[in-house]
Amino acid sequence: MTSPEPQPPAPQPSEPESKDRVYRSVPAIAGGVLLLAITGWLGIDAIVSGEGRTPWLALAVLLLIVPLVIAFTLRPAVYAGDDRLRIRNPFRLVVVPWGQVASLRSSYSNEVLTESGAKYQLWAVPVSLRARKKAARRDMRATAQARREMGRDEGRGSALGMRAGLDGGLGGDSVSDGPARAETDRIMDELRGLHEARHQAESARGEVTVRWAYEVLAPALAGAVLVLILVLTG
Repeated sequence: MTSPEPQPPAPQPSEPESKDRVYRSVPAIAGGVLLLAITGWLGIDAIVSGEGRTPWLALAVLLLIVPLVIAFTLRPAVYAGDDRLRIRNPFRLVVVPWGQVASLRSSYSNEVLTESGAKYQLWAVPVSLRARKKAARRDMRATAQARREMGRDEGRGSALGMRAGLDGGLGGDSVSDGPARAETDRIMDELRGLHEARHQAESARGEVTVRWAYEVLAPALAGAVLVLILVLTG
């Protein structure tokens, strides 16, 4: 009599991993792509049709400019997870656990302040004073319109009282959404909310780490050295 073969254990259902929220500047990305296209067109044309030292000088300038354009336009990003905040700036990658974040500050730039007093700028979430003024004007117009509607509703007779109440209820829903906010200010509000919810979590503890972006610095430095050599020996 043969014994039954052991059955493999049933796979345990895995918990879905939470994905980081990614924040990037769309205008910066669009401007970076445009700058890369113009730089590549001019540089390749100089390499192909240039004479003497021009192709070498164009190649060195491309080696210098392209990494810098990528660093300041395409590279910046902010990754907000449940346990940490990753800040990818032009020349550094900063990882800050939520337990180490003291505050998120917005003035002329958006910044993260750590418990140790260090400050890191969020390049991917730039402050737009124009967007703030536009949002403030939109909020003032909405408030003035709501007041005019309330004044008209109060002046109506009792026959329209029920209808005025319904209109006021609908208007209250729109006002309860809060004042109009610029896009980057709304992003900072989301980050502050995530910080408040997660800064006491056990998994959100750890040390702040900073890594320099040598993949950007090395080619840019090499290009700068080549440009200097070519200019001095020309």
